[in-house]
Amino acid sequence: MFNRVLKQHIESRFGSGKAIILIGPRQVGKTTLIQSILENKSHLFLDGDDPTVRSLLKSPNTEQLKSIIGRHNTVFIDEAQRIENIGLTLKIITDQFKEVQLLVSGSSAFELKNLTNEPLTGRKWQYHLFPISWHELEAKLGYVKAIQQLEQRLLFGMYPDLLNNLGDEIEILKTLTDSYLYKDILAVNSIKKPEVLEKLLQALAFQAGQEVSYNELSQLLGIDKNTVNSYIDILENGYIIFKLPSFSKNLRNEIKRNQKIYFYDNGVRNAILNDFRPLELRQDKGALWENFLISERLKLNAYNKTLAQSYFWRTTSQQEIDYIETTAEKLSAFEFKWKAKSKVKIPKTFENTYNTKVEIIDTENFTRFLNMND
Repeated sequence: MFNRVLKQHIESRFGSGKAIILIGPRQVGKTTLIQSILENKSHLFLDGDDPTVRSLLKSPNTEQLKSIIGRHNTVFIDEAQRIENIGLTLKIITDQFKEVQLLVSGSSAFELKNLTNEPLTGRKWQYHLFPISWHELEAKLGYVKAIQQLEQRLLFGMYPDLLNNLGDEIEILKTLTDSYLYKDILAVNSIKKPEVLEKLLQALAFQAGQEVSYNELSQLLGIDKNTVNSYIDILENGYIIFKLPSFSKNLRNEIKRNQKIYFYDNGVRNAILNDFRPLELRQDKGALWENFLISERLKLNAYNKTLAQSYFWRTTSQQEIDYIETTAEKLSAFEFKWKAKSKVKIPKTFENTYNTKVEIIDTENFTRFLNMND
């Protein structure tokens, strides 16, 4: 059992008069987290996978909900995205049953957001749960054991089931990518050519950490550019990939519109490519290191609610910085190296223009990058 960072955040919202919504991909531990919070609390558990529950919550009136909830002051609705009209049902509970603390989990951002955004405006606290973070891993294993697992984490990722069953990583990842990962995406979006989606994922996995051309992907897959754009949005909303835009502000030759694409989890990326070779045999270890650090930093910022904006930076003359982070107070810049050489060439143009020193992040100092509180 991992102690999840979000646990304290969620517990602090109890009794606020708003629904607590927890969303994220399948198998990251949403149900486990909420059940751990409710372990010693009397509560009503309603499972959206149960056909009877779906029927009862599809479009109930206030009196029906009163019968369902009974005397419970805490209600947990799991897999809520499977329940038709769930947004309106949640609105009624939140508005009419002021003494009830409502907790809701859902497996796909795009489903639950679409169902709850309008009905629950001003009535919810919403949180995103990701695979286990480095901070959570280190908190459970201790610094030394976590560091000993670093290369394994770059290969197999951070899903809870995988971390709890060391030795079965490849089987677990193949099951995850073949079944759970695509289940909601294919079902909800009525994708007519799932094989095209699979080929797109493979292309993105090969290009992880590189600038992505929608035109090139369109030609490669034999589909139009708008479809590529639509599929990438679907994959992003399904918590498989995320985009990193380019940073530009002062220089005429800065790349302004390009974007890179990363995977939320290294293990998922490697499973899509069916490539679990050890790092010493790989040409892509730099890309794996970069993907790992940026996805972990994303978790850190989301859980700490830092409001930081993330970018990469490049000029037309191929000067580049791996990762830029901006807040209202400052701009920070980082270059990622698996094994930093004694001298790493940093673009002076960037440092002079933005009055910022670029920090090199390698295996010697990365834990500070993933545990910063400033």
